[in-house]
Amino acid sequence: MTLAARLAAPITRVRQALTDPAELRVWLAEYAEVDLPKRYEFWGRYTPEGDAPHQRLLHADDDRLRFAWLLDGVETTTEITLSPDGPETTLLTLSQSHFDFADVVNGTSIRGVLQTFWYLTTANLEAHLAGKPLLPKVDFTSTDLRGELVIAAPADKVWESLTDSEQASAWFGHPIGIEPWVGGRYAMGGFDSGFAAKVVDLEPGRKMSVDWGPSGVTSWELAESGGRTKLTFVQSGFDEQQPPYAAWAGSVSGLAELRRFHEVPDWQPIWLPAEIPATADTAG
Repeated sequence: MTLAARLAAPITRVRQALTDPAELRVWLAEYAEVDLPKRYEFWGRYTPEGDAPHQRLLHADDDRLRFAWLLDGVETTTEITLSPDGPETTLLTLSQSHFDFADVVNGTSIRGVLQTFWYLTTANLEAHLAGKPLLPKVDFTSTDLRGELVIAAPADKVWESLTDSEQASAWFGHPIGIEPWVGGRYAMGGFDSGFAAKVVDLEPGRKMSVDWGPSGVTSWELAESGGRTKLTFVQSGFDEQQPPYAAWAGSVSGLAELRRFHEVPDWQPIWLPAEIPATADTAG
């Protein structure tokens, strides 16, 4: 699994945010300890299997950080590479071994959360660097999946971007087909993808709920005050013995771009195309 993002900060600033334990405790994890080149550890409720630190530092220099991470009995490898893209912008590339999408679908291993965990974590790094409030982190000790986000835009504009297929596809970065009425389809991948969730509740301009089946119901509710919109989002109705953490992290990370879509002039997503190396590790 590989992701790439363009961050609006100099490489020295991004490096500091990645290696300063006090900053890591803001945007990455509940707990973090760093002593380069010997130690890079993070743990706590916002970390998969975060009962204790399970990382082992393999390499650290000015441009690259690589560590082993024991998850579900398997030692995976995470590598983060930084490169300058001009004096005020940094390209971050993150690769994660032992990710298999089957683990997302079947819930057979905590490693199934790795892709969306890193997308949400990177989105929160971007927000931290930009001085914006963070997105809710995934609490892997809780089954209460809810959060709030304030967007500097009126509710009618936010509603339109949540329910219009073209706009939603733009900020989420993946085709989405939306029929904004009760009984309508909500199709990740577009209407020709072969699967569609169902809109089960809708109050125009205010609230929408989408039923995804086993992973539960996602609800968005808007409230405007002073030209700003509070978006409350909740995942409910799932098997609490198997919370859909991967899906939840993916949904929340998408909302980071929804906020940027409304607030950043000449908006472009932070995400860049990333080639996924065909190795045994990435195949799981």
